[in-house]
Order: sequence, then structure tokens, then C-alpha cells
Amino acid sequence: MRIPYELVLGWRYTRAGRATRRNGFISFISGVSMLGIALGVAALIIVLSVMNGFQKEVRDRMLGVVSHIEIFGVGGGALPDPLRTMAEARRNPQVIGAAPFISAQALLARGEDMRGTLVRGIDPAHEPEVTDLAVNMNTVLAKLVPGQFGIVLGIELARQLDVREGDPVTLIAPSGQVTPAGVVPRLKQMTVVGTFDSGHFEYDSSLVMVHEQDAAKIFRLDGPTGVRLKLKDLNQAREVAAQLQNTLTGQFVIRDWTRQNRTWFSAVQLEKRMMFIILTLIVAVAAFNLVSTLVMTVTDKRADIAILRTLGASPGSIMGIFVVQGAAVGVMGTLAGLLLGLGIALNIDVIVPALEHLLNASFLPRDIYLISKMPSDPRRDDIMPIALISLVLAFAATIYPSWRASRVNPAEALRYE
Repeated sequence: MRIPYELVLGWRYTRAGRATRRNGFISFISGVSMLGIALGVAALIIVLSVMNGFQKEVRDRMLGVVSHIEIFGVGGGALPDPLRTMAEARRNPQVIGAAPFISAQALLARGEDMRGTLVRGIDPAHEPEVTDLAVNMNTVLAKLVPGQFGIVLGIELARQLDVREGDPVTLIAPSGQVTPAGVVPRLKQMTVVGTFDSGHFEYDSSLVMVHEQDAAKIFRLDGPTGVRLKLKDLNQAREVAAQLQNTLTGQFVIRDWTRQNRTWFSAVQLEKRMMFIILTLIVAVAAFNLVSTLVMTVTDKRADIAILRTLGASPGSIMGIFVVQGAAVGVMGTLAGLLLGLGIALNIDVIVPALEHLLNASFLPRDIYLISKMPSDPRRDDIMPIALISLVLAFAATIYPSWRASRVNPAEALRYE
């Protein structure tokens, strides 16, 4: 099979900038362009992989505390028949766990210290079905006995109030009793029976758990205010919520985990999109370095082009030679960037600790950041567009210099040779 001479000459020009440098594998200027593309592609892959890793870590820790779907009554009070709602929800094949709960806000006081809290009344027998956190807290949740008014605090909240297991705290309900002297808030002394550490500062510093029956007495409710569900696939939460809206008997407000934390996830997606655009500009700058590379090559090879034209080469063939040269640099630079980026992204858990040890520094201090280890999650949905954009930009950068080469006049080029 005969290889087209456009490919042969294009590859030869890529390997050697001038005839006196044919012993080199690639010319210096082509190497710089290739290195720029490789570093741009690698930077995109590494940054997006780290952002994906942070998003996944925070999401997993968040979902260790919150459930995939929450079902509330329309009026905001107790559900009319929570057992029936749970049974109907379990009929959906995606639902693998259901538990009743009470959600309310209150103040928690210890001496002169007072903190706003989110009170969650739970059933210790069913709570492990809907949250991973409860699975690891079976011994602590077993201490929530109805009528004893025990309370479980987030570890940060316990640290702020300086309380330990066995210490008393006062829970202050917002809706109080009406007396001749005015509205008096309801106070209830609770006993700390344990703490939890979810790894998410927001919940560790504001969430408390009590038994569902104790919460109903404190907030004067007839029963659970909602039902929490766990799904087989958390990414199907919106679809399952829409299905439950049509299949459950009665009127309910149904929220999935993506809507409960909509602001945070929207901010992460926006930040990721902006980083993609910014780093793509780096790839674009590196790719368009090919323009200067090819223009210099065309100027250097004017005599060669003229000779090829006199031997019968068409303008399209001349253009094809330099397109091959630019495309070769773009393809090799993209492949090198993919290998470098994936190599670092897949081994970032080894590279970052090594750098921290070498520099005697901590990139993610435990007392400042939620996550102390650099996570990474390379995804095909990110890597494929990066490679395609890099190749498209490299091919686009070859068009003008190649067209200019095809317009070289043989007589003018050979006049002074």
C-alpha cells in the first residue's frame, strides 16, 4: 500500500525544522507547541478531576446525614397516616428504605451558651434504613429511649457548648405557651446520650437527634411530620420524586436531595463550568502557537514548495502537507496531555502527600477545610470533550498557514535560490 507523499513530507517536516537538523526527533518549535498543548490538556483533566472528587466527597458526606427523598404534609403538620405513606413509597422499586421523622427548629442552651439547632425526631429502629450515619451509630441511637428525653448532638455543637455524654442541656421550643404575662417559650431539660461526627461541618454544628415520641411531646405534634426515603440509585431521585407525587394517596410536598441543597450544587456546577472555560483558553493559546510554527516552516520551505509545484504538486497537496504537520503536533500533544493528566489524576492520593512531606506543608489543613485529603474522580464525560476540543483547535490552527503555503508562487520562490 502506497503512503501518500503528503503524509510523508508532513511527518518529515514535523521531525526536522531545517535540513541541517534531521538527526533530531522533532524541531524545537514544534516541541514547544506540543508541550504547550500537552500541559493545557493535562491541567484541564487534573483540575476537573479534583473538582469532581471534592463534589463527590462532600455529596457522600452530606447524604450520610440527609436522605435521598423527604415527604412532608401540605400543611406542615403531622402526617395523617405515616405508616400507609411508608408502605406506598416502598412499592416503588427504587425505594429500599423508609423511616418517619419530625423536623423542627429550636434553641439549645447550656448555661449562658445558646445555639440554634435543627431538631430531628427519629425512630432508632428505622433510621439506619435511610442514612449511612445511623448505620454506624446503632449503639448511640439505642440510648434514645421514649420518655427519657435523651439527645444526640453533632460533635462540633457539643464542642461549642462544652458538653459530654451525661450532661444536661435545655431545649427551647420556639412556639411557647400563652399566659397572662405573654407567650412563654417551652423549655425541656434533655440529657446528652452521645455525639456524632458526619464529617460535614454544617450538620455537625447544628443538627441534634431525639426520639420521635419525645420530639412530638416537646413540639406538641400528633405524630411524624414527614417520611424519609433511601433509593437504590441516588441519581434517580428527581424521577422517583415525580413518580411518588402521582402514586401516593393524599397531598404531599416531596423534596429530593438535589433540591434540598440546590444552591450548593448550582455553585459547584457554575464553578466547574467557569474553570473549564478558563483552562480551555490555555489549550487554545497553545494550539494557536501552531500558527507561528507553521508560518515559520512555510517561510523556511518556500524553495521546497516551489520545487514540488514545478513537479506537478497541486495547491491542495501542498496544503495537505502542512495540515499533516500541524495535526501531528496537535495529536501527539493531546495524547501526551491525556497520559500526563490521567497519570496524575489517578495517583493524586500518592503525589500530594509526597509533595506535602517534601515541602513540610499541608495543602488542606484539617482545622480549616472539610476534606483533609485531595480527592480525584476522573470522568469520561469530562475527558472526551477536552480531547476533542484540543484536536479541533489544533486542526483549526493549521488552516491559515497551510492555505498560505498553497499560494506560494514557484517563480517568486525560486528567483533568488
